[in-house]
Amino acid sequence: MRIGLSLWAMMVFSGAVYGQTVAQPRLMDAPATAPCTVQNEWATPAEKSCYATTPDYVGTMDYLRRVETAAPREVKIEPFGKTGEGRELDVVVVSRDGVFDPVAIHAAKRPVVLVQNSIHAGEMDGKDACLALLRDMVITKSKAALLERAVFVFIPMYNADGHERRGRYNRINQDGPAEMGWRGNGTNLNLNRDYLKADAPETRAFLAMFHRWMPDFFVDDHVTDGADYQYDVTFTIDDGPNVPAGTAKWVDEVATPSLERYVDAHGHLASPTYINLVNDNDPAEGLGFNDNPPRFSTGYVILEGRPGMLVELHMLKDYRTRVTGNYEILAGLMELVNRDADKLLALNAAADKEAEATGSHPLSNMKYPLALAWGGQTTPFLFRGYKYTRELSGVSGAMWVRYTHELWNVSLPARTGFTVAAETTPPAAYIIPAQWTQVIDALAAHQVAMTRTTSAWSGVVETYRCAGMEWQGPPFEGRHPTFNGEAQHDPGKFGNCVLVQERLSFPAGSAVVKLNQRLSRVAMAWLEPAAPDSAMQWGFFDAIFEQKEYGEAYVLEELAREMMAKDPKLKAEFERKVSSDPAFAASSYARLEFFYERSPWYAANRVGLYPVGRLGSLDGVPVEH
Repeated sequence: MRIGLSLWAMMVFSGAVYGQTVAQPRLMDAPATAPCTVQNEWATPAEKSCYATTPDYVGTMDYLRRVETAAPREVKIEPFGKTGEGRELDVVVVSRDGVFDPVAIHAAKRPVVLVQNSIHAGEMDGKDACLALLRDMVITKSKAALLERAVFVFIPMYNADGHERRGRYNRINQDGPAEMGWRGNGTNLNLNRDYLKADAPETRAFLAMFHRWMPDFFVDDHVTDGADYQYDVTFTIDDGPNVPAGTAKWVDEVATPSLERYVDAHGHLASPTYINLVNDNDPAEGLGFNDNPPRFSTGYVILEGRPGMLVELHMLKDYRTRVTGNYEILAGLMELVNRDADKLLALNAAADKEAEATGSHPLSNMKYPLALAWGGQTTPFLFRGYKYTRELSGVSGAMWVRYTHELWNVSLPARTGFTVAAETTPPAAYIIPAQWTQVIDALAAHQVAMTRTTSAWSGVVETYRCAGMEWQGPPFEGRHPTFNGEAQHDPGKFGNCVLVQERLSFPAGSAVVKLNQRLSRVAMAWLEPAAPDSAMQWGFFDAIFEQKEYGEAYVLEELAREMMAKDPKLKAEFERKVSSDPAFAASSYARLEFFYERSPWYAANRVGLYPVGRLGSLDGVPVEH
């Protein structure tokens, strides 16, 4: 074994052999770290420490309140809720003329940019970048032009409880600061998996704030995990099938290239795609597909009809480089939004109208994609990485990648394109039985418009019968969902739901969700079982898969004989299964259950019958007005 291992260990490869090297002008490594100089009174806490530290919750808010006091006409700190541990959640509103009312701002046709920081509170770069950008907008005035028309709104510490769980060892793969916050909130939920299911108090507070401000562009600031490469700023703005076509065109042709140019021109190196390797142990295999379901912030804002940008600073760059890179992409975005204000507002208005028309023609051929998967296409991508070696590890038994800092500029295949894995024709409305309170409450938290039935009602509705479900064993975000947790959504993991016509009964007070509303796609993403973050996927309807009544063996023995005597085809089917399926043949329970499941007694269990109805019209439904 030692000889074999030694032979494998000698098989060390240069990364350059795994892709076609592209000749390029000299590309920058990480921007050089400038020496620490004497700071003025408005230096941010991170700047004062020469980027060695980031301020805690109190220190961050102290600095923000100093700025608010010094520039009350331009800055207002506005609370929007509390964390589970009782900390105040705030947005900082930056407006050039003292107008802080979102209704007045939207009426004046001024675009709102909302930036979220520290949702993963070990990744606080955006917070410190926003403190510096705020200062330069309203104190030094060097960036005052960015407020010419746009309004800058930012959350300094969204996961405030995680932010205060500070430690030196919270992120093993990140270069600074000295202490950083924790990924989960006070109950250890990852808030960036909670947007649609809305389990956490922070998420409920965010949704109310989001709809109060209804931003025209949303940003979520993060720091990467993963590979080593030259880029210090990576970002992506979704352009998939659920994004309105006009918005996707603007994203691809204007926003993404503009931001890449801006960041590169200001001393950093940007990648206009999130770097997600197909194989972490071999970068030469190329870049993977980045799915964006609505458990994520940027996936959720797609349902709201708004463009959203994920910013990922590279974790192995020093903290100064990361914060200043975050600063530049936000400055570039504000410049872009000011320049394209009318276009952006028009695109968002068109997206709202499109969403409001969703339920207008329920019998049309319009389809709504529910779950997306990589479509098998690849596009060449100029990857600016580092050369690396690979060798068999005697520790892990897998290939061990070790990066150099020798530039490796290479064309790699990037997985692109979408395939619709599930889709549906929208109904005119959904009806949810009143007893499913958690499902209805979640829609209410999203501010989806609902009415209630004024009396009990029974009728034939379209719904689903679902079977073959599998639940995840280890918990994922406090639940045991029917999909494979953190892995990309795999429709094959979900089971099989078939549309059926059923007569169902709905008590008074049942919720009716019409789809002729702006939030129609939020409702569909929550109520269509096959959607990647639906209520059923997250386990809100688990009880419908529980069989509540059973038959004793001596009763089923008699039933089986009666059923076979009356139905020779059933008898033949049973005998074939006994002869062809050894596991079935060896299980007395399975053999008797075969007959119970084909009896009217089993049908009364309604196992797998989805209780939510899809309505083609509201005719005859007693809905309040």
